[in-house]
Amino acid sequence: MDITKAQTGSETRAKLLDAARDVIRTKGYAGSTVDDICVAAGVTKGSFFHHFDSKEELGVAAIERFGAMAATLFASAPYRSESDPRDRVLGYVDFRISLLRGEIPLYTCLVGTTVQEAYATHPNLRAVCERVLSEHVAELTRDLATAKSRYAPDAVWGPESVGYFIQCVLQGAFIFAKAKQSPEIATASLGHLRNYLVSLLGHSENHESNE
Repeated sequence: MDITKAQTGSETRAKLLDAARDVIRTKGYAGSTVDDICVAAGVTKGSFFHHFDSKEELGVAAIERFGAMAATLFASAPYRSESDPRDRVLGYVDFRISLLRGEIPLYTCLVGTTVQEAYATHPNLRAVCERVLSEHVAELTRDLATAKSRYAPDAVWGPESVGYFIQCVLQGAFIFAKAKQSPEIATASLGHLRNYLVSLLGHSENHESNE
């Protein structure tokens, strides 16, 4: 295969995936057309169908790419360097708050936006959304489990359940950011989430040693 053609094809595919991410976050899945995505990507409709058989196939690939991008972003976030698992849990929420800036489509969730619309009509999209969301919860659950073992070993709550609760708050916060056209309510809601997590886990050893 010609290397230049392969590179061009890879670049075109990447443009379509990035365009799908941005257009769907702006217009929703149902409101986005193949033409919209092609215009945003700066490619022809023929190029689109060279890489994808349908909008749904592109949507599945875009969500997988979004999940991988998010995993890389959170893996390199400042809170990941914290040695205390409680600080990593709270640092995750602080990091999410710090992302609530700029244009609404740039900080809201492609996965949540898509699954709200497509869960009953596009099973392949629902399945990939569920997998990406659950993989992210699994990452949170590891830190929550370690923090619980250290700070709240006798508490009756389960780390996985709290991990899903965190994501429920986040997705609801994104909905209100869209409804209000402002991140203000979302920021306040994540602040309340942080306070709730503090109530579950108490004070860290680092904080206690500084008091």
